[in-house]
Amino acid sequence: MKLFVFLIVAIVTLSGMSQNKKDQKPIDDWEYNSTIIQNATKLHMMRKMVTSAMPAPAPMLKSLSNANIGFATGGAKDSNNFDDNIKNGYLPKLKSITYEGVFYQHYFDTDKKSPCENLFCPSYSTAATQNLFSGEKEYYLSVGLNSNIKASDFKRKVLNLVVVLDISGSMSSPFTSYYYDRKNKTTNKENETKSKMQIANISLVNMLKHLYPKDSLGIVLFDNNAYLAKPLHKVAQTDMDAIKKHILELKARGGTNWSKGYKKGLTLFDKLSNAQKDPLKYENRIIFITDAMPNQGELSKEGLFGMVDKASKMGIYTTFIGVGIDFNSNLIDRVSKTKGANYYGVHSIDDFKKRLDDEFDFMVTPLVFDLSLSLQSQGYNIEAIYGSPQANLSTNRVMYINTLFPSQNKESKTKGSIVIVKVSKQANSKENLQLKVSYKDRNNKTYHSSKSVYFKEGFYFQNTSIQKGILLSQYVTLMQNWLIDTRKSCNDTPSPANQTLIPLMQRCMIYPPKRPEYKYIKTWERSSCPLQVMKGYQNIFTLFKRKFKDQMQIIGDKSLQKEFDILEKLSHYNQKETNHDDWQTER
Repeated sequence: MKLFVFLIVAIVTLSGMSQNKKDQKPIDDWEYNSTIIQNATKLHMMRKMVTSAMPAPAPMLKSLSNANIGFATGGAKDSNNFDDNIKNGYLPKLKSITYEGVFYQHYFDTDKKSPCENLFCPSYSTAATQNLFSGEKEYYLSVGLNSNIKASDFKRKVLNLVVVLDISGSMSSPFTSYYYDRKNKTTNKENETKSKMQIANISLVNMLKHLYPKDSLGIVLFDNNAYLAKPLHKVAQTDMDAIKKHILELKARGGTNWSKGYKKGLTLFDKLSNAQKDPLKYENRIIFITDAMPNQGELSKEGLFGMVDKASKMGIYTTFIGVGIDFNSNLIDRVSKTKGANYYGVHSIDDFKKRLDDEFDFMVTPLVFDLSLSLQSQGYNIEAIYGSPQANLSTNRVMYINTLFPSQNKESKTKGSIVIVKVSKQANSKENLQLKVSYKDRNNKTYHSSKSVYFKEGFYFQNTSIQKGILLSQYVTLMQNWLIDTRKSCNDTPSPANQTLIPLMQRCMIYPPKRPEYKYIKTWERSSCPLQVMKGYQNIFTLFKRKFKDQMQIIGDKSLQKEFDILEKLSHYNQKETNHDDWQTER
């Protein structure tokens, strides 16, 4: 009898516990309030209510493709800031357009001749072309960034995500104008676009739709101070609709302190056990959303990027999302040199939402680290490297890339999965290029491979992807040289003394890092420069535009229309004021 009573009591108790667990509703754990200090005891009770869950694989990326995905480098993922500045009549900053950023806006057939059996499998193509302006013969090599991962098999790990959101006063300015111009200009508020704060809030809400129940989310806000808005808790136990509502109500205010915001974000990971943030089981990432107008101290070891570097060594990686046309895009160069880091620019809400739908899981999943490709040949020297921001020409190391991220495949082509190398060939040399590659996977295991590559006689492109890659490399080179020359008449430092003046037709296609004045371009100016295209560059743009159109038709790729439209605009641009800078004239 006693046993029977005990069983009845046990069944009722377990049933009640199960029902209570079933009835437990997700909670609104939002803490930030600009005027009210939350009750500490109440918050402590709320935190205890949110229980952790055992890690489980995140759902598979929505794809039915049996094709292999490819890789793309970290760093910039677009040239949106460059394009938007031109569209709105401003002179872009130098690093607003990068080779890797432009490549990632296009798809490439990386000419995979054999099955890929390892995580990373480079493929190589060659070309010999004639320089548009000098007529000299030029030799190019493309490196295709291939993987052995089928799109249908790709799964990201459970994600521990901390969002650090800029709510400083500059975020209240319109998306299409410079915040620091407002002191000297009157604005017509009726014609202004949404503020950067509004666009950042909407973009963040769209991003949260891609989190799975097993993921964890924390949110930190910062102006001149940092505030915990939402503790790092499981999505399954969080009232996400309430969180999204809170985000959409955020207003810009105060000054800006990047370091405080990032440091506060890092502390959220401290509350996780080592098992809960094991890089082999979890993705640990900070997404930093800002209009990026910091001071130069942020590049120091104690500043923002010093902390980003330290975090990457602990397996916590960072994505920067730039909002507004006055985003300090020169910081992209620093992002590209940080392990596991990448950068996206918000071009429009609809465009960014679509990119998140296609790429969010890729964005937070670095797979290849410390990729190094070396050229071992006495018959060739490296002249330029396009798409590998950490290349060292003096060592004949073709490229060093901190991180490769998975990249979308479409119709046998992969987004941004290419690096272009320009080499000079010694006279009468018939030696092949010997290429040696090494890289590490997420388990820190090192892999090696080697390949011999040769150039054919005459002018040729081995395939249309290398042809497209060369064309886009030349486009970026031309744009960067135009910015180097033109920004001298605006905010930037003049050229070094006693510099030999190179004729425009020659210097417009020089690999920009080789120009002496490259390092003199300021990266911290905050006010805008009006868009200027001097007569010499108008002529250059017109000539290059003709070549670009011819190549675009041969390649048969409509995606190149975006670059062509910019060339079209710049070749016909009539500025109201003419600045007669000697650097803009042919000599």
